[in-house]
Amino acid sequence: MMFGKKKQESHTYDKENETPAVKSSICTGEKTAGFIDNRTGKYRDVMLIKSEADLLEFKRMYGVDEVKTIY
Repeated sequence: MMFGKKKQESHTYDKENETPAVKSSICTGEKTAGFIDNRTGKYRDVMLIKSEADLLEFKRMYGVDEVKTIY
């Protein structure tokens, strides 16, 4: 067994029907990364963004280059 070694995970999303986005709260400044359903406009959050490193991890996990910011 390998202890302490982090497995590189990649996830997928529906590229035709979802847009990657970061939702930022105007009041608290809290940010979450997730996806907007292009048909319904509903936001689905995936992870909390506490730092730039978290945002880079989200981009790496989903193979995303550009992320839209919504409020």
